[in-house]
Amino acid sequence: MLIICPADTYKYECEKICRVFFPTAKFDVTVGADPGGEGMRTFADETEKDVTFSCRLTLGGKEIAREESFSKNTFSMPREMALARVMFDALSEYTGVTPPWGVLTGVRPSKLMRALIRERGESAAKEIFLRDYKVRADKTDLAFSVAKAEDAGVALSRPESFSLYVSIPFCPTRCAYCSFVSHSIASAKKLIPDYVKLLSEELRAAAVLAKELGLRLETVYFGGGTPTSLSAEDLTAITDTIRASFDLSDLREYTVEAGRPDTVDREKLTALKNAGVTRISINPQTFENGVLEAVGRRHTAEETIEKYKLARNLGFDDINMDFIAGLPTDTPAGFRRSIETAIALAPENITVHTLALKTAARLVTEKADTDNGGVTADMVECANALLPAAGYRPYYMYRQSKTLGNLENVGWTKPGADCLYNIYMMEEVHTVLAAGAGAVTKLKDPYSDLLTRVYNFKYPYEYVSRFGEMLERKDEVRRFYESVKR
Repeated sequence: MLIICPADTYKYECEKICRVFFPTAKFDVTVGADPGGEGMRTFADETEKDVTFSCRLTLGGKEIAREESFSKNTFSMPREMALARVMFDALSEYTGVTPPWGVLTGVRPSKLMRALIRERGESAAKEIFLRDYKVRADKTDLAFSVAKAEDAGVALSRPESFSLYVSIPFCPTRCAYCSFVSHSIASAKKLIPDYVKLLSEELRAAAVLAKELGLRLETVYFGGGTPTSLSAEDLTAITDTIRASFDLSDLREYTVEAGRPDTVDREKLTALKNAGVTRISINPQTFENGVLEAVGRRHTAEETIEKYKLARNLGFDDINMDFIAGLPTDTPAGFRRSIETAIALAPENITVHTLALKTAARLVTEKADTDNGGVTADMVECANALLPAAGYRPYYMYRQSKTLGNLENVGWTKPGADCLYNIYMMEEVHTVLAAGAGAVTKLKDPYSDLLTRVYNFKYPYEYVSRFGEMLERKDEVRRFYESVKR
């Protein structure tokens, strides 16, 4: 689909708002000469007092035009968002769909809500979501609830605080919906000894930096992939390195994603418990066995329950379960059964994701039959009704591109069981030092909104073969803190 923008600064939002309505389409976004043909053409005309944005959508034999003027004296939105508003109306008319998040295409709507509350107050913040960004009332309320819930966790962070992320990019197999850079244990088996050894070395280097800079470790989070794809011995080698290298005296939370139930056993859970891990995820995604088979999960619902009970018996009292709304072959009735089963098990956190049609996922490359968003929306609304009634409240959220129905991912928690790492990551509260293949260190100036990223090599084989080169990048952490020193 052709998109012609009035200037380069508009290209990103123009494409993002079109992708809300056409999540799997390919876009040619350009500025300047019009080659003709079907597509979205956008315009910005400025006078001394006003800015007028307009668009003309020509697609499938239909033509729809929209225009809106904004006074410079009262103009409060970013200009690219104002143009997106005009496009939103045209696209809604063309498709007959009104996406619930309006023109908001960013990952962190609750972060925007928190900023607006600070700047304008609670009532004005809600009104801006509803009026300016065209967000539906229930989603505005959700963003507001999450923003308020995050305040307590954010308040715990200090200028010297940081979190540690440990990447284990291995899985037993790749699920059909997954686009993460992860390798099956079978194909990457030869890499693992070197990977664990070098990961431990990188962790020691990160610990030296943290001590030198006077940083205080608040949370540790093992993600992936599936960290419990590793053996108990390898997990212990990594957790022993963390214990020996970092000052854990101020640690508030230690999470490991056990993730796939087929990777969990007594030996691994015992190793994690002995290492001081306080929180784990055991992720069903669904309790419908047919759906599990359809997406390539090599475990059953019964096995998930068995591993969950094992973790409880071993003393884990902070457990998360993930679910995905919109998986192929799932139904609203089946999704309701999954959420009701989870509520009966009573984990401390239940996270409800919306299926995202990522380009590299097998669901997309093999053109699997997926919902257009309507049924998925029913599933999400079901969870949004059942979980509060069972005593859970939303405490963090984020959004992804190409999600069915342009919906959201929400973490629900029992009172007092908020995952602080999730809040710190989503709200970009403080620095996250990250280790491992595909990991991204996020350096946050504690006194401003300045954020800098330092990327590790993406693939495990690159991480191993170019480790020395990657380790040199750690100097960027030191330089960053020198530049923001107060």
